[in-house]
Amino acid sequence: MDAVLWVVLAVALAIGEAFTATFLIIFFAVGALAAAGAAALGAPLLVQAIVFAVVSALTVGAIRPIIVRHQRDELEPGETQFGVQALEGARATVLEEVGTEHGLVKIDGELWQARVMDHTEKYQPGQRVRVVKVNGATAIVWRDDMPEI
Repeated sequence: MDAVLWVVLAVALAIGEAFTATFLIIFFAVGALAAAGAAALGAPLLVQAIVFAVVSALTVGAIRPIIVRHQRDELEPGETQFGVQALEGARATVLEEVGTEHGLVKIDGELWQARVMDHTEKYQPGQRVRVVKVNGATAIVWRDDMPEI
C-alpha cells in the first residue's frame, strides 16, 4: 500500500512540474519513485522516507545544474538573441518617472512599462537606464552608468 502512495505522489509531483519551468519538482518525483521501489521491497516507512530524501537531494544536486547550464548556454557564434532575452542589457530612455509602482521607458523605439530594480531609486524623464530583466511586459531597470561606446 505504501508503494501505491509513493507512486501517486510521484505522479502528482510530475504533473506539478508541468505547470512550472523550474526543473525542480521533477526531481522530487524521482525520489518518490525510488521510495516506491523501497516500499515494494518491504522497507519500513523510515527507510522509504530516507530513500526519498537522499535520491531527491542527489538528483537535484547532480542533474539540475547540468540542465540549468544547458538552458543558459551561450549563443553559438553569429547567433542573435531574440524575444525578451534580447532586451536584457539594452539601454532605455525614461519617458515617465520610473519608480516601484509605475514608469515608462523607450527601448529601441518601443514603449515599455518599467519598474526600478532598486526600490530606493527613482529615475526621471530623459535619464538613461539599462534593462536588467523583463518580467512579463514590464522592464526592470537600473541606472546606466556606462558611457556610450
